[in-house]
Formats: sequence, structure tokens, C-alpha cells
Amino acid sequence: MKQCIFCKIINKEIPGHILFENEHVLAFLDISQTTKGHTLVIPKNHVKDVFSMTEEDMAHVFSVVPKIANALKTTFNADGMNIVNNNKPVAGQTVFHYHVHLIPRYTFEDSFDVKYTNNMSNYTPETLAALKEEILTNL
Repeated sequence: MKQCIFCKIINKEIPGHILFENEHVLAFLDISQTTKGHTLVIPKNHVKDVFSMTEEDMAHVFSVVPKIANALKTTFNADGMNIVNNNKPVAGQTVFHYHVHLIPRYTFEDSFDVKYTNNMSNYTPETLAALKEEILTNL
């Protein structure tokens, strides 16, 4: 896609700090560096989001994720790592080429936070069973 910034990095039209590249996948440092070593792993095929991904493209991307994650952990002595993927604007996606964020974590106070809300009291075993049945009709 001509206007996609990640496709431009893939095609070497603009610079990128590339950590890994093969026939199917590219991994490069995110220019925002949420934390030191923040890296993006992308398919070379232009696909917008997880809903557009093929199983094959996803397999290629995630076959590389552990290798890059371990390199980041070892290089920067990270205590943990968030692996994040945002799909569609409502979920925070701002670049519409599928990408996985590898965000090394160093302390509980570093510059990245994830907050999960516990809504357990809103869902009974019966409502969870009904949700499951709804999902299974589309699986």
C-alpha cells in the first residue's frame, strides 16, 4: 500500500531501525520507544488488522515474536514484557498495518500501564454460558 508508513519501511523508502527481517516478517524499533527497546513485529504483506490476517501470516509473525522478545529481555535485562496488539481505532490502533508491540518492562513505574477492570460480578455462570454459545455460532 503506497501510503502505509510500515510498507514504506518494508520497501526501504524511509529508514527504520530494523532488528530482524526475513521473507515474511520485519521487526524494527518503534520510534516512540514507550520503554527502552520497544519493538514492532509486522507481516510484510499489507494487512490492516487481526480481522484481515490469514493464519499463515499470523504464524509467520508469531514465529518471530519469541526470538525478538528474548533478545530484548537479554539485551536490556528487562523484568517482563507486554505483547500488545491494537485493532481498529476504538482499541487504539493508529497505524493500519497489522503490528505487534513488544514493550520491555523494567519497573512497575515505567512509562507503560495496562489496566484490566474486574467485571466478574456482572457475569454469572449462566451469562458466561450464553456468551460462549453465541461465540460458538461464529467460530
